[in-house]
Amino acid sequence: MNVPAFVIFVAFILLTLAITAWAARRTRSLGDFYTAGGKVTGFQNGLAFAGDFLSAAALLGVAGLYFTAGMDGLIYGLGALVGCPVLLFLLSERLRRLGKFTLTDVLVTRISERPARIFAGTANLTVLVFYMVSQLVGAGLLVNLLAGISFGWSTLLVGTLMVVYVFFGGMVAATWVQIVKAGLLIVAAFGLSMLVLSRFDFNILTVFKAAADAGGEKVMQPGALVTGVGGALSLGLALMFGPAGLPHVLMRFFTVPDATQARRSALVATLLISVFCVFMLVIGYGAIAILSGDPAFVVEGALKGGSNMAALHLAQSLGGDILLGFIAAVAFATILAVVSGITIAAAATVSHDLYGALTGKEPDEVQELKVSRIATVAFAVVSIALSFAFQHENITFLSATAFSIAASATFPVLALCLFWKPLTTKGAISGGIAGLASAVGALILGPSIWVAIFGNAEAIYPHQYPTLLSMPLAFGVAIVVSLLTKQSPSEVLHEAEA
Repeated sequence: MNVPAFVIFVAFILLTLAITAWAARRTRSLGDFYTAGGKVTGFQNGLAFAGDFLSAAALLGVAGLYFTAGMDGLIYGLGALVGCPVLLFLLSERLRRLGKFTLTDVLVTRISERPARIFAGTANLTVLVFYMVSQLVGAGLLVNLLAGISFGWSTLLVGTLMVVYVFFGGMVAATWVQIVKAGLLIVAAFGLSMLVLSRFDFNILTVFKAAADAGGEKVMQPGALVTGVGGALSLGLALMFGPAGLPHVLMRFFTVPDATQARRSALVATLLISVFCVFMLVIGYGAIAILSGDPAFVVEGALKGGSNMAALHLAQSLGGDILLGFIAAVAFATILAVVSGITIAAAATVSHDLYGALTGKEPDEVQELKVSRIATVAFAVVSIALSFAFQHENITFLSATAFSIAASATFPVLALCLFWKPLTTKGAISGGIAGLASAVGALILGPSIWVAIFGNAEAIYPHQYPTLLSMPLAFGVAIVVSLLTKQSPSEVLHEAEA
């Protein structure tokens, strides 16, 4: 056991539990549980926003991709950033003006409520499960490193903590855990990148040259991961439009009091994410330059423990067990914070969007809060079970998978609801189902599952991500069906009220 790392790890858990206890006293209503009562400032929400974007994939997965694929890691590293303008300039003000608790509240201003809630709830849960699995895989890796606990017990520990945070503290706890985590993550990335630069006279060009000498010229060239025009377009569409369909990210717009604060939070988040991406460029190429050829960390050209270990091995190489403990604890904090936001979005989806639509009963506030807490536990159980199937996948790949489903199913329907007046309920639901079904189908038949999980020799769908197929299909089906159908009186009324 790494004792310094374990001490820092325990200290952070105690801090987050203290935040949860404080938040529990401030979580009295449904609005407090889902959106912190809409009282979060733009700056605070910007920090939390950045925390939602900068998941475990941002630190562990991206560093690993730089190490294994060189410049292609930059594509994934900038993924969180390229989606920010869509949220900032297209969606922030409209979402804050129309929404109450969830993404579905925005959709029902334009289309019929029951089908909108059933479709959006199903799509949101699919996205959230994939995103949650990526975080739990990272958590299993970290806890195993810190305490020598097996993957199963590690994910169970994270799932238990996640349930405690959300069950008692709701969005208030999730927001403040995200704020603390975002600050720690920026500090950790800054410190690690400065230590890398100090090895090379604070000259980034020297870092690049050392990386090329250690890993070969291929690390400075694209093409190791993203092959072909179709693969590049699929990944680009997923990274650019996926964030605009992530339910736990969109819920952040409802935690601030007005549209001005919503825009401010998106600006703060964009700045922080941009700075972090620069730090990760240094960390990624620094890992290639420093770790390559070191038998303590690399065996036969592969990192010990898998590609997700690059940042952790780099920390140990530069600062020993203490720095390793700090970076690992920050990464664990990242996971805990992100899974809290994901779980709240999942609980809200079940209780606020699906429960009434499926049962035909309109729950009161007390009943809806009870359903939310039951859904929190159920979501944790399902996510932990699924994480075992994907425990050896790079967590950035898994996060990008969630992005691709969001870009294919929820984003097209949301964008058309906000910007295209002829949209009808039949068109929206048909397009959303087409996008969701084709995205999940292509993922199952693609390299990530058909080959990596099922063990087949060759994928039926050739690309890692389905977005090139599923996103245009969703838009096309929604538009064609809308043009062939008429708006119902209730849809006309919704549009007039909006």
